[in-house]
Amino acid sequence: MTTQTPSSGSHRKHAAVWAGLTTGLSVILLALLMLFISPSLLSGPRDLGLGVVGPQDRADSVSKTLEAQSPGAFVVQSYENAEDLEQGIRKREIVGGFDFTDPDMTVYVASAGSTAVSGTVSNVGATMAGSMGQTAEIVDVVPLPSGDPTGVGIGGLAFPLVFGGIVPAVAFRSMLSGQRWWIFAGLTGFSVAGGFVVAAVLKYLFGSIEGPLVPVAASVALGIAALALPLAGLNECFGTKGFTIAAMSMMFVGNPFAGISTSAQWLPAGVAMIGQLLPPGAAGTLVRSVAYFDGVGGGAAALTLGIWVLAGIVLWFSGPRISAAKARKEAALATV
Repeated sequence: MTTQTPSSGSHRKHAAVWAGLTTGLSVILLALLMLFISPSLLSGPRDLGLGVVGPQDRADSVSKTLEAQSPGAFVVQSYENAEDLEQGIRKREIVGGFDFTDPDMTVYVASAGSTAVSGTVSNVGATMAGSMGQTAEIVDVVPLPSGDPTGVGIGGLAFPLVFGGIVPAVAFRSMLSGQRWWIFAGLTGFSVAGGFVVAAVLKYLFGSIEGPLVPVAASVALGIAALALPLAGLNECFGTKGFTIAAMSMMFVGNPFAGISTSAQWLPAGVAMIGQLLPPGAAGTLVRSVAYFDGVGGGAAALTLGIWVLAGIVLWFSGPRISAAKARKEAALATV
């Protein structure tokens, strides 16, 4: 008859823990790879508005050609003249366009909207011009500033926005424990201060924006508040678990799905929709809109951020009531 020694039982327990952790962490690593890499691998032109100067039959011909080359990539519409086409780009009705009225083709783009999109439109235009024995002249209707010609400044906002929303919620709660009004004031004050710091760096250090500072600062501040206030409110209502789940969602879903560097139109449809409903993606869209397009195209993003801020305020002020209700319920159960 054999007996199991305490040592062998301990080894089996440790082996089971080792196997479980290894498997679980491997699954998490795989999920993170999918979340951060898949959107980039699956990205590309999708339903991009493209204008064509000329009669409708010319636009139809271009549309058929592009659909054959890149199915689902472009939606073509006709414009009477180049001035109307440029105005359509500034109003963000389209991302670019082609003008065939001159002997050589003119390709209109807006690199400030997305360098990935403008580069694609430029390449498609050059290829089409070459097939007709023409050359393509590129006109950048809304260019990026000369200090940041590749758009790296605004394109890199995703992580600072997420950081600016998560870390203050932890820091003020830790340093001002129990001081609810001071914590709330700290979060709102940091949102404003952080917005101006980021905007000032983009404007004066990186040269990423050339227009007024305040609209960009206000957009960044709204983005930070849309992260910080809901996270703090969830912690008030549901404790550390609520905060942790929300913070991880923003970090591991909101961040890679934001599409700030390429624009949401470049991401897969489902990913783009999710990203624009979360604060990082909405904030990136709003900042780009106010920085380069006088706010055009940023209305939905501003509304989304406003809803997040309002939700955070409601959660914050509901926290004490929810905590009191939980305490009463626990006390009632204890007396049974």
